Amino acid sequence: MKRAIDWAEGPPRDLDAWLRRLSDEQAEKWRTDWDFWRRGDQRPPAGDWRVWLLLAGRGFGKTRTGAEWVRELAETTPGARIALVAASLHEARQVMVEGESGLLAIAPSWARPAYESSLRRLTWANGAVATLFSAAEPESLRGPEHGAAWCDEIAKWPHGEAAWDNLMLTMRIGHAPRVVATTTPRAVPLVRRLMKEAGVVPTGGATGANRFNLSGPWLAAMQRIYGGTRLGRQELDGAMLEDVEGALWTRALIERCRAGADAVGKPVRVVIGVDPPATSGGDACGIVVAALLRDRRIAVVEDASVAKAPPLVWAQAVAAAAARWGADRVVAESNMGGEMVAGTLAQADVTLPVRAVHASVGKARRAEPVALAYERGQVVHAGVFAALEDQLCGFQTGGGYAGPGRSPDRGDACVWALAELLEGVRKGREPGVRVV
Repeated sequence: MKRAIDWAEGPPRDLDAWLRRLSDEQAEKWRTDWDFWRRGDQRPPAGDWRVWLLLAGRGFGKTRTGAEWVRELAETTPGARIALVAASLHEARQVMVEGESGLLAIAPSWARPAYESSLRRLTWANGAVATLFSAAEPESLRGPEHGAAWCDEIAKWPHGEAAWDNLMLTMRIGHAPRVVATTTPRAVPLVRRLMKEAGVVPTGGATGANRFNLSGPWLAAMQRIYGGTRLGRQELDGAMLEDVEGALWTRALIERCRAGADAVGKPVRVVIGVDPPATSGGDACGIVVAALLRDRRIAVVEDASVAKAPPLVWAQAVAAAAARWGADRVVAESNMGGEMVAGTLAQADVTLPVRAVHASVGKARRAEPVALAYERGQVVHAGVFAALEDQLCGFQTGGGYAGPGRSPDRGDACVWALAELLEGVRKGREPGVRVV
């Protein structure tokens, strides 16, 4: 029982009984012995590497792998300086430090680091220190020096390449600084770039590799719903999916159009695009907020979509988004009946004008000029909207769709909102906007 478990065959039948026979101290020792529990695909690659890029499906055990790598390094390297970088400080705290598989949870009682939340710092008894950073603030990585780093979910980092480059310039302690980057694979510029860089060793794995530590019913449901789909290949199989053939939007295009949430200022006008589900409890209801800015650009400012909600619930979500942003119009797909959409919104006290658009005649015609507006720099994304962006990258020339889900509910809602604002700018009817 003291050898590592062969997780390919599942845990031994008597494992729980064996652990119960141990004293509390012995049980904690074995429960926190990562070399005993980890699978082969959770071991660092052999050889001389600079970056270990772990691309794997959800539930694979990426967080546990990254945390255990940091823990071993900190416990065996007195005075180590380690960077912990996530998409935001909130995610760094909630996932990397305080999460179920975070650094505090996996540490044995006799080697648990002291955590100073206000200082964004963990300190081990031997003087090793890990500091939290947000990829949303690349400049915060100027100044410090590190000998190791764990970067979590790099595919969703805002300002991904800028944050990564600033981090790399801090990796100057010791003769061979190393970085572990754990993420569900998405073909964003940073991930695609790392796949080609010297010294980067990519490894991967599917959600199913960790099936003995996951809920059986949950895993079965995920495979039933998403198995064989593009979303399932990415999120469950851990496959790196490139842009689809003939895509109107590419990952690189969206990244070029990225802006900070603080770049919006006070908008001139706000419109909400809505793509209602065809049936109650069916697909998600796409709800996307777009704003006309004073510099004549148009910004996607929020994806307020709700999943599998009855009409009154999604209508209330539209009302809440309208109140947050001071919207003056709702543009809604009307395949389920324009009067029904307007009536549902009225029940939720949405008193804004509702303009109905019909998907069968308008989807391709509206999507293509909207994508062209991105190419011209007229549209920006004020933040990162991963689910929405995945759908936009599934739109194809001619009206086809090859993205995640049965229909691009978020993407359609986004197109309706942006098309409304772009048409107003083109016709010169928007207040405070001069058309040239």
